[in-house]
Amino acid sequence: MDIELDRPGLTDDVGFLLSRASGRLVRASNAVLAGHGLRVRPWSVLVLACDAAEGVSQRELADVLGLDPSQIVLLVDELTAAGLVERRPSPADRRNKLVLGTAAGQAVRTAAARDVELALAGELTDFSAGERQLLQELLTRLVFGGGSAAGRG
Repeated sequence: MDIELDRPGLTDDVGFLLSRASGRLVRASNAVLAGHGLRVRPWSVLVLACDAAEGVSQRELADVLGLDPSQIVLLVDELTAAGLVERRPSPADRRNKLVLGTAAGQAVRTAAARDVELALAGELTDFSAGERQLLQELLTRLVFGGGSAAGRG
């Protein structure tokens, strides 16, 4: 059975298009991240942990990434076992743990970031620099901006 994907019922559905675009970009990212022993979700945790000088709580990771806290625990465990992040007690509340990138994690983050950037640029070659910037701005507004709170989480 041959089904055309370029059909009004699908191309009019922004959710479908975003899902297909996300899948395409995630596959491209995962392909290059594999060389660093990562996939997109642990990569996202590593980026946030490395970029937070004082560390980031697992709750904050869950909120930013839109994942269940139990998923974050598993991702942090994976990165900890690989020596890329560590958990430290929060100075404000020692019951809470902060996740920080290790020196090895920082090195992997830097190397992998270049590879991911190149992979994503390759997927977006049909867009001008201005269109890529506009796409990023629109998606940022969609993810972090206004709109219905019912779909967030």
